[in-house]
Amino acid sequence: MPQPRPNTLKIALLVALLVAMAGSTWAAAWYARQRALAQLSAQALSQLQVRALALQRLVDRYRVLPTVLALDPELRQALSSPLSRVNVGALNRKLTRANGATHVSTLTLIDRRGVAIAASNWNEPSSNVGLDYAFRPYFQQAMQHDSGTFYGIGISTNLPGYFISEALHDDQGQRIGAIVIKIPLDTLEQEWVSSGDIVLLSDANDVVFLSDQRAWIYRPLTPLGSSVESTLARTRQYGNSLLPPAVFRNLQSLGSGGQLVHVDRPAMSHDMVWQSMPLPAQQWTLHLLRDAHAATIAAYRSALITLSVWLPLILLALFLHQRLRAAQLHTRSRRDLERLISHYASALRSEEDSLVHAALQAMAGHSEILERLPQGVSVIDAQLRLVAWNARYAELFGYPDTLLKAGMPVEELFRYNARRGLLGPGDIDDAIQRRLNYLRQGSPHMVERERPDGSLLEIRGRPLPGGGFVTSYADIGLYKEAARELRTLTSTLEHRIEKSTQDLRAATAEAERANRNKTRYVAAAVHDLLQPLNAARLFAGSLKNASTFPADTMLLERIERSLQALDSQLTSMLDLARLDAGAISPDLQVFALAPMLQELAGQFGIMAQAKGLRLSFVTTSAWVRSNPALLQRAVQNFLSNALHYTPNGRILLGCRHVEGALRIEVWDTGVGIPEDRRHIIFQEFRRLDTAVDADERSAGLGLSIVERIANLLGHRLHVRSWPGCGSVFGIEVQRAQPSMAPQDNGDDGSGDSLLKHRNVWLIQENAALRHKAATLLQGWGCKVTEWPKAYDALVQAKGSAAPDLILVDGQWEPILAFLNTDAWARRPPIIAFLGKDETGLQNVLREAGVHTTSLPISPARLRAMMTQLLLGS
Repeated sequence: MPQPRPNTLKIALLVALLVAMAGSTWAAAWYARQRALAQLSAQALSQLQVRALALQRLVDRYRVLPTVLALDPELRQALSSPLSRVNVGALNRKLTRANGATHVSTLTLIDRRGVAIAASNWNEPSSNVGLDYAFRPYFQQAMQHDSGTFYGIGISTNLPGYFISEALHDDQGQRIGAIVIKIPLDTLEQEWVSSGDIVLLSDANDVVFLSDQRAWIYRPLTPLGSSVESTLARTRQYGNSLLPPAVFRNLQSLGSGGQLVHVDRPAMSHDMVWQSMPLPAQQWTLHLLRDAHAATIAAYRSALITLSVWLPLILLALFLHQRLRAAQLHTRSRRDLERLISHYASALRSEEDSLVHAALQAMAGHSEILERLPQGVSVIDAQLRLVAWNARYAELFGYPDTLLKAGMPVEELFRYNARRGLLGPGDIDDAIQRRLNYLRQGSPHMVERERPDGSLLEIRGRPLPGGGFVTSYADIGLYKEAARELRTLTSTLEHRIEKSTQDLRAATAEAERANRNKTRYVAAAVHDLLQPLNAARLFAGSLKNASTFPADTMLLERIERSLQALDSQLTSMLDLARLDAGAISPDLQVFALAPMLQELAGQFGIMAQAKGLRLSFVTTSAWVRSNPALLQRAVQNFLSNALHYTPNGRILLGCRHVEGALRIEVWDTGVGIPEDRRHIIFQEFRRLDTAVDADERSAGLGLSIVERIANLLGHRLHVRSWPGCGSVFGIEVQRAQPSMAPQDNGDDGSGDSLLKHRNVWLIQENAALRHKAATLLQGWGCKVTEWPKAYDALVQAKGSAAPDLILVDGQWEPILAFLNTDAWARRPPIIAFLGKDETGLQNVLREAGVHTTSLPISPARLRAMMTQLLLGS
């Protein structure tokens, strides 16, 4: 089978590398875009829930008003009597006063024929009085079913609004008319404008009637049928304001029920994430459109990051390839040199043997055999007389024919050469005698000698068996020149290899410098992002303190949890950047492990209790050698991970003794980790895809930070998991002997220590608020006794000791009961929870000696007030 040529292999490798780069870049960009789209869809759904709560709250605020007015005797009397006997002016003024107190748009009283006989806008040009509303659906619904609702454009005002009607009955229970209120929803549009998204509210016919974008108002989302168009025209719901239907294409289904769409009418420049939420009570649908361009930016950013990861890998591969190639060249050169030396040594031995054999043959009378040799050869006998020679010998030295004779003493030849300067400088007799002594000793020799004409001779002499000497003379000038060229070529090649190695080292250093710059950039970016994030958390806290509606409080709590999760993610990214940059040094200390674990158990125990989990802690007396701050961060990430992925059950924090070390372990009864996913849990931005705690979804950095901390401190990590049953994470630390240095027992002597073991009574009717406040107090070390009603607590008070503090819901009746009780010799301090608008009650309570704080509860303010009251008592 023919072998592929090297060029073909290189091209194939290059193509495979390009395909791998392009494929990984595309996969990273695709994954980042899908992940960003899923996040946008989830965020849009969360925003829809917020908008739906605000809309429902606005409608519910006025829903009871028509029912109350329908019971008014004066209005019922007016509809039961002939119109001529009705005091219309008094009715108009009554409706005007009611409208001024409730701040609705209009109040209208309609008789059984559908004619408005009184209205709150009677004195305006657009008065409803006298107009016929029998064709309006809200009037027809009220006359048929006692109540009705309808959104449409007003007949007289030409202003849209939401109509709520309620039927009035006479003494016999017959429907005699209806009272109608009109609620303007324009305040919702103003709130929607500031969100940055497109919010739509459509009716049962998919006609958008409310939006923060004028191009969408009164635009059907789907083509209307002829019957629907006829109904809209008959009821004059939207007048003549209907726009052409919207045109959009569904591109992709997203998580959380969202869709990726491209809107052609009204025209939009980018694809949009479309999320919808039905409102069954009103038969409306709330829609939210969010620009999907952020997902495209995330894809580009991920592709750039992937390419930036490929760059140092390619440089490293080139560096290793160059080093391997240099090593191969060095090995090949050495092997070739050894082979060449072996070849020449073998050839030299063969040549010497051939030379000796030829010399012996020449001494036996066969001198013609010397002519076959390429070098010049001379043979002398034991008396140092010339026996045989060849023509090359005579040519090299230029001897005359009269001098080269058999039996000629070799001394004469030396003298002839000396007269021509071939024996070098110095005394001629000494030079001749030295050479004769070499021949008499019969020692083998090899010498290189440069002649006056510049030629270079290699002279080799060897003794003959039985006496005599043979000498060969070879011109090696060309061979030496080739050797010099070979050395020059080798030096040039080594220089090129060294230069390529230096270039690769410089490129590697540049890649490492770029990686350090990237790390510093990430650290600086996270630092800059944390500042506005902290400001947003402060604003959310202020809004939470200022809110008076439970729905708003729950929403702001979710916002605070989301901001807290984002803060944790950014802090994790900052820690990861600092660890990668080597900015954290492992300052190892010997310390007791119990205080640190006790503190972590206390912190996470509160959070576990709030989630309905139970966190157990098994204390230890062991001392270890590690960095306290970094080790605490590692165990904290283990606990946070267990809390996040444990929907129910319990979490256990404890230590296990192993050979010469101590393993800190966190067990949980969570979802577990599949076998094929355990190798990626320590990678950055990788986490298990579960539906647990979607509001507090992490960035997937906690375990990667733990791995870096463990590597920095030289600690071993252990992971075991059983899918569906739970997991255990452990970090192995070196045990140490107890130190004589004093250890902090965790009690700093601050005012918070006054709250420990204090008996606190908590009276609150709202179970959720009571549970939240009890969890907060228990976290401070208080012994909390909960009561839903003050009277139940008073019954218990007669047979028990007085509590240290009483926290009570801000209602006058339970507070008055505690003020008047004589169950205790000394009344304990009382703190009342009041709404921010209850200023009058607050002043009365303060005069009675009751301390007050506003809802929602501020932990810092409540803790300070409790500490001050306990110090005073």
